[in-house]
Amino acid sequence: MCHTCRPTARSTLPMMPNPGIWEHIYDPFGSPLLSTLAAVTPLVVLLGLLAFAGWPAHRAALAGLATAVVVAVAGAGMPADAALAAAVAGGCFGLFPIGWIIIGAMFLFRLSVEAGALEVMKRSVTSLSADHRLQALLIAFSFGAFLEGAAGFGAPVAISAALLLAAGFPALEAACLALVANTAPVAFGALGTPIITLAKVTGLDEQAISALAGRQLPFFSLIVPAWMVCMMGGWRSLVGVWPAVLVCGASFAAVQFAVSNLLGAALVDVAGGIVSLVTLAVFLRWWRPRSIWRYDGEVPASATTTVAPDDSLTADSLARIAWAWTPWAVLSLTVLLWGLPPVKAALEGRGPAASWIPAAIVAPEFSVPRLDGRVAKVPPATREAREIERAVYRFNWLSAAGTALFVSAVFAVPWL
Repeated sequence: MCHTCRPTARSTLPMMPNPGIWEHIYDPFGSPLLSTLAAVTPLVVLLGLLAFAGWPAHRAALAGLATAVVVAVAGAGMPADAALAAAVAGGCFGLFPIGWIIIGAMFLFRLSVEAGALEVMKRSVTSLSADHRLQALLIAFSFGAFLEGAAGFGAPVAISAALLLAAGFPALEAACLALVANTAPVAFGALGTPIITLAKVTGLDEQAISALAGRQLPFFSLIVPAWMVCMMGGWRSLVGVWPAVLVCGASFAAVQFAVSNLLGAALVDVAGGIVSLVTLAVFLRWWRPRSIWRYDGEVPASATTTVAPDDSLTADSLARIAWAWTPWAVLSLTVLLWGLPPVKAALEGRGPAASWIPAAIVAPEFSVPRLDGRVAKVPPATREAREIERAVYRFNWLSAAGTALFVSAVFAVPWL
């Protein structure tokens, strides 16, 4: 079943009548190996069709979904109507709130492209150094982490790779670097969606999962920038820029640890990406590598001299650079505001400000027919002898993270 629509304890909706309760079967084939192979088959179909058959993503996803339904019904004995209801509920969850995040982020991205702001942003970053190693740290790792936190789901890789390509990186190398850089922030991507969804699926405490991930990932956040530079030019290449690598990775790792443990999952990558980008940019204003490394082997004449801290960053004025970056700064502030518990409660019609608008309007809940109260967990997945699972779809359109991104994009229309 699709557990993503499982409600929290605050749901008060009456349970839908059901024709019978189906209990989870964790080893339907009586063999851990065979049952595991059956469970992984939908993923094998999805990835295999993408990687080897060249199918478009939507066709491969539908084939994977159909395989999952067949495995659930024919293999595990799940009622067909409950399996189809779970698929529909999972699709609704994919469209909202997940898809809503992508729409808001891509709206702002396209606005920046059409207005020419993204080109100004690119020049403001690449002008800090002509060295492709440092540009990869700034764009793929730091700015990519910010995009992962704000949008996720492939958007940061696509945008970062496009910026690297425009900066003179070969296409394949740009894509690979963007993908590798994305491994450090991806667990907290799209405003913490992986952590938040995992908490909903398992019933575990969201803050506990966030804190645990935030204590493991900082080590990888230190390794990934170094690994990226080694991919580009080997270990000798890393020696030439190790101070910048350390500043880039350590600043992100420190924020990743602190925010995940103190504030939660939603703002980890947004805050970490901003701090890493600003910290590295400031560091590069007074530190330069001894030699400039580029894929094309050519070094711009201006790159051979040390730039004084008071020199102009680019041909663009500081006012124009601020104009280009302001919508993304507003996005960060909006996401931060939306994530504050009192604000979130007010937007959902809860808490002291609940009287301003009914929760039934800003966060209506709907029981999923043929699925709500139809499935039961049994040991060892629960400590209870039998735990009935609820299936409630919650349409919190005002407090959703994607709404914060959309508000930022709407602000950007007159601004840009």
